Amino acid sequence: MYDLLSGLKIVEVSSFVASPTAGLYCAQFGADVVRIDHKAGGLDYDRYMVTREGRSLAWENLNRAKKSLALDLTSAEGREIAAELVRKTGQLITNLPVDSFMSHAQLAQTCPELVSVRIMGWHDGRQAMDFTVNAASGYPLMTGPEEWDPATAPPVNQVMPAWDFITGAYCAFTLLAGLRHRDRTGEGIELRVPLGDVAIGTMANAGAMAEMLYRGADRERLGNAIWGAFGRDFLSRDGKRFMVAALTPKQWRATVEAFGLAAEVAALEAELGADFAASDHARFVNRERLFALFQSAAESHDYADLAQRLARAGATFERYRTMFEAANDPDLVTNNPLFGPSPANPSGFAYPATRSFANVPGQDRGDPRPAPYLGEHSEEVLAESLGLTSGQIGDLIDRGIVATSDKDKK
Repeated sequence: MYDLLSGLKIVEVSSFVASPTAGLYCAQFGADVVRIDHKAGGLDYDRYMVTREGRSLAWENLNRAKKSLALDLTSAEGREIAAELVRKTGQLITNLPVDSFMSHAQLAQTCPELVSVRIMGWHDGRQAMDFTVNAASGYPLMTGPEEWDPATAPPVNQVMPAWDFITGAYCAFTLLAGLRHRDRTGEGIELRVPLGDVAIGTMANAGAMAEMLYRGADRERLGNAIWGAFGRDFLSRDGKRFMVAALTPKQWRATVEAFGLAAEVAALEAELGADFAASDHARFVNRERLFALFQSAAESHDYADLAQRLARAGATFERYRTMFEAANDPDLVTNNPLFGPSPANPSGFAYPATRSFANVPGQDRGDPRPAPYLGEHSEEVLAESLGLTSGQIGDLIDRGIVATSDKDKK
């Protein structure tokens, strides 16, 4: 964990994926992130899957390096404590509704310098989740085998909630932009980031929206082929499936060399009057002829031999793995400095834990920190941030307004 955001305190009132991701990324850069939950756990506290001890592995990993304050958020007193912590801190990340007890307008009445980032569903206030905004984006109906009938083929949903993670990363950036604004003007600001806008805006930024409007129709399904360039999955002689991508002339030449297809490719270029090295368009429109050549060559080699040849030539490729295989792969995990030793996870399950994705040369990333137990830091946060005495905190605990560590949860 780096200390680039050391001294920055953030309150996070959130659930599910996008909002906790924003706080996680800030915490991994050294911010002091306090997650506020209802004392029985937020909506995501028992998110599937859970261990035999009842601990959510998703919650555990999205909340590493944070502190936990557990309050009775169904009570007016508990909500006021949460609001006062936000006012004292001055920075908030949340996915609660605009008019909730975490309303920026209400909090800013006594904390005008407040910078809040609010994750929404759609820009008009409608609810949304990753899987529903993905349906609206068009991508699931662009995915699948190219032989499927466009009129009757079903959508193919993505497994990873990509829009949630993109939104979380964007919100961490948005928070820092808001802090830059406050440093420059002295003014607080509310920044609302709709999940749906991240999805449809990313589609537009990728040029896909302009493409559909220009062509006046949908793009065809391509199976595992890369749109607009050369790339697809191939199968080796020993049954290993791997992906190859050649988007640049250098990558193309390296791929042809590794597969030993220089003569065959030259003959096809002469037949078609094409220059594959100079034009990704030529590689794309003639992909079926090229795919047949490369698949035939792949069937003549075991994957280990092909991998050596591809790596030696400088090609871009990777073998398909199951996620279980990836989790046990030494190159991806064990020997990757992204991962550190397992901290004392609340689940009690030991496994490699991520550090910050960024690698700062010359700086030690430090060891990963565990997620908190629910309410583990309640007393600490109330004392240090709100100045409550031990007697006041004890009274709140006795009355069920504040909860402490659920380490003994069964």
